[in-house]
Amino acid sequence: MVWRLLVGVVLVVSYVAAASTDAAAQFRPSNYGNDPMGGFFGFGGGGGSSPIPRMTVSFPANYKPGTIVIRSGERRLYLVLGNGQALSYGIGVGRDGFGWSGVKRISAKREWPGWTPPAQMLRRRPDLPRHMAGGPDNPLGARAIYLGSSLYRIHGSNEPETIGQAVSSGCFRLTNDDVIDLYARVQVGATVIVQQ
Repeated sequence: MVWRLLVGVVLVVSYVAAASTDAAAQFRPSNYGNDPMGGFFGFGGGGGSSPIPRMTVSFPANYKPGTIVIRSGERRLYLVLGNGQALSYGIGVGRDGFGWSGVKRISAKREWPGWTPPAQMLRRRPDLPRHMAGGPDNPLGARAIYLGSSLYRIHGSNEPETIGQAVSSGCFRLTNDDVIDLYARVQVGATVIVQQ
């Protein structure tokens, strides 16, 4: 009788432990072990896997390795690897009237950046906060890569459903998983070429 009770308790405890692990895993990003803050915060509203998977692709060899080429019309960011290859990331781009093209250099990189909406954005959206500290609910996501002295950035997002869409005010959005990967691969001073 006692052994049946003991076996029953072990089975219940095992079931609860497995269910808890499965439930927690569905909210963790795929790189959970690589970002200690990501594991703690769980990226707030999301930011995990992209609807456009990251992949290695063939790419013209006339770009220096480490260069970023953004093709807004394709909704893709390419990190040139060399040897005719690049890493392709799905991105969200500027909505109608906010797209742009040109050449910039990466001027800075920040982990869990704070966000201060620019004056022109506050005129359009006076309901926005004047400043938002970095964290899982911040619209810049887990990482930001600053483009020259402009207000534009390549940054993460806690809204993975916007990847592949034209929704921003000119910045380029990646999922938090993808921006963490890109951030680790690029250097300040690297060239960023933005094409329509």
